[in-house]
Amino acid sequence: MEKNILLMVRKQVRRDNVWDLEKQIFYKFIHKTYLLHPISLAMLLYVVGGMPFLIWGMGVRTVIVLHATLLVNSICHRSGRQQWKTRDLSINNGWMSLVTFGESWHNNHHAFPYSARHGFEWWQIDLSWYVIRFLQAIEVATNVKLPPHKATHKQEL
Repeated sequence: MEKNILLMVRKQVRRDNVWDLEKQIFYKFIHKTYLLHPISLAMLLYVVGGMPFLIWGMGVRTVIVLHATLLVNSICHRSGRQQWKTRDLSINNGWMSLVTFGESWHNNHHAFPYSARHGFEWWQIDLSWYVIRFLQAIEVATNVKLPPHKATHKQEL
């Protein structure tokens, strides 16, 4: 898991998006208090449900998230459909979107890496996008980047 969101954005997206994030108070807070978040969660889980909650909420959850990430990086380069012409072997894989919260629309992500949304069609489940839309509605997420509207509508190979 990446601890610094700004480092992750630098690796994945254009540099001006990093500067946008660095200006936002919410991201400054998350960066400065990073270690407190998992420690607080672990303490809360232990207080609420003891060791079983702590094991499932911290250990098992982390293992599942890591496996889902590895599945995207392996399956979504081998099995599915490539909707966009990219310079790689990235592929969209629908059934994986249920496990990875929409991250398996991998070819869409490679075609538009700056986009907050990767499920472009109504049937492409993208739970991460739904969370971002909610954060945008309550004005926590601002300046959300999307691909041009015409780009997201059909360029089937």
